Amino acid sequence: MKNWGKLLLCGALLLGSAPAYTPGTVSAAGGVNIMLDGYPLPFPVEPVVINGTTMVPFRVISEALGIPVEWNQSAKRISASGTDKTGVKKVVLTLSSKTALVNGGSVKLAVAPQTLRGTTMIPLSFFSEQFGAEVSWNSSQKTVAITSPKKDLYTLGFYAMSSYSEYALLPGLDDVAFGWGRIDKDGHFTTAGADFYWPKAAGDVTPESIVQNAASGGQTPYFMVFSGDDKLELTKNLEDKNLQEQTVASIVDTAVQKGFKGIMLDLEGLGLTGDKAKARSDYNAFVKNVSGKARAQGLKLGIALHPLNSSYAGYDYKTLAALADELIIMAYAYGDQKSPEPTDKVDEAIRLALKQTTKDKLVLGISLKSENESSVNTKIGLAKRYGLKGIAIWRLGLIGQAAWNEMGKSVELGD
Repeated sequence: MKNWGKLLLCGALLLGSAPAYTPGTVSAAGGVNIMLDGYPLPFPVEPVVINGTTMVPFRVISEALGIPVEWNQSAKRISASGTDKTGVKKVVLTLSSKTALVNGGSVKLAVAPQTLRGTTMIPLSFFSEQFGAEVSWNSSQKTVAITSPKKDLYTLGFYAMSSYSEYALLPGLDDVAFGWGRIDKDGHFTTAGADFYWPKAAGDVTPESIVQNAASGGQTPYFMVFSGDDKLELTKNLEDKNLQEQTVASIVDTAVQKGFKGIMLDLEGLGLTGDKAKARSDYNAFVKNVSGKARAQGLKLGIALHPLNSSYAGYDYKTLAALADELIIMAYAYGDQKSPEPTDKVDEAIRLALKQTTKDKLVLGISLKSENESSVNTKIGLAKRYGLKGIAIWRLGLIGQAAWNEMGKSVELGD
């Protein structure tokens, strides 16, 4: 589901066309900002205006779209190809030529591609015409606002207590993690906790029937197990081998007996104080134990993790990624969760994670306790910009129809 034509940015700011390029018609873009899905897109070379047409670096935009780019030095030609809803599309541009090739057909450019300080610059308008982005221009703020095309992006939803009010949204997600188990204050696994517990049936709707319906619909229903470490309950479990063996066996057995197809570990709070290296090592060993037993039962494994720019340093992304099918970056709770999370912190969390593992293992966690219909697509835009596996929404019951509708403009959601 990495089809570049559906991915990110593109853009268009055609301020007018004019005769062919001459050195005297080049000017700085005057502090123009390029915003992709509400967050700045960095450029190695600032946009310039040539004959009234805004020119931007081709490679940056293409890579933001997930489009592989090739440069032919001898022919002075740059090409990019991928697949969108209409099929395969190949774009070829040649320096100093005002004719581009799109699937072999000629397309006229307002200004020919140019090289500035080693970077190929092309008309920003070309991207909107070819790749379907929505673009607007704010003259007073000198800002190009680009909305990336809708993408068929992997979506995971968390379903816990008080989620049933949005039960009808479940079919719109690819997978679901049901938060119905936890490790209690004594370090023991339980499905009768105070906040993450096995729910009661509501007439004909039972927890088992919800799980079965998800599996029948092609989703992976994960059994999610939560723990904090406020009372060192998680640390107790990690350091007591016998208790850990009981816990792991009980988690896997519950997942199998209740019809789940995967296990999601959301074990939080490690590495705030104490020996952080030991916390990482102990947790690696715990996850390795879970992974081995889960795989033997044909279960997938996901892990929800604090972001690497949080206060919790007890998580080894590199090792955990090798043991799990996916890592959820819980890039939220930076503040009071009463307003949208700081996008620069979320961006940093992604970049740090990408230094530890590959993008196909990473899922961006987005909390609808913090985000709203005006901000959620900015966070989704970051997942698309970096080509992550997908997004994970915390949680059903908090989404709201307005935010769901907005999400549907950015990612493909089912009925």
